[in-house]
Formats: sequence, structure tokens, C-alpha cells
Amino acid sequence: MKVFTIGFTKKNAEEFFELLINNNVNKVLDIRLNNTSQLAGFAKGNDLKYFLKTIGNIEYEHNTRLAPTKKLMNDYKSNLIDWEEFEVIFREILKERDAIKQLDPEKLDHACFLCSEASPAHCHRILITEEIRNITDCEIIHL
Repeated sequence: MKVFTIGFTKKNAEEFFELLINNNVNKVLDIRLNNTSQLAGFAKGNDLKYFLKTIGNIEYEHNTRLAPTKKLMNDYKSNLIDWEEFEVIFREILKERDAIKQLDPEKLDHACFLCSEASPAHCHRILITEEIRNITDCEIIHL
């Protein structure tokens, strides 16, 4: 089983959609807390849902149970906490929400977790996919 992650920042629409299509992604799980920001451009919620279906016949789901809280994001972006603290707090939030257990592992093959960060290095999508790998055998590929 393959599970993908992608950030839309620093990608144009062509690069973004080609990465998804060329890797046979069948569903995008949008794990942003806010998917309606004007800064999102082509990755804005309803537009993205339309583009994914029309361009690549890819399903779209916005899943805020897998998103950090606004406070956690603000604390991290404001340097009130570092990445290690973010990681501990976010994993606890996932646990409290029972967020990973609510995912159906059988439906995750060739699914892609979407966030805005260009790199997965300090993005919550890497933490989510690591938690998924703890419950099912999968290969994680960052696009």
C-alpha cells in the first residue's frame, strides 16, 4: 500500500496535478484547518474539489479532525513552541480525537494527504502518515 503527501506551496497547478495523476492518486485528504484562504489559489476548497474530479477523476475530502488547532498553529508559527513540542501536542490531539482510528486503512491505498507546506519536514502531514504506518503496512511517499 502507498500513502502520499503533498503541499501545494511552491507548486504551480500543472506540477501539482501532474504529480497526483502520475502517481495514480485516487483521493486527496485535505488536512488543512482552513481550506478557503485566498492565498490557496488553485488549492482553495471547492475549486480544488472541482479541479481534482475534472482533471484527474480524483476524490476530495476535507478532514479537519486531522488538522492542528488554530492555537497550536499560532503558537508554532509565533515561535512560542518548537517543532518537538508541536509534535508532542499534535500527536496528543490526534489521540484525543481518535482521528487515526477513524480512518479506514483499506481506503488509504493511493490516498494523498494535502497541506500547504512545501516540505513535509515540519508539517503535520508527516506526523499523520507516521501514525498511519503504525497501524498498517504502508509506504509513505512525499510528492
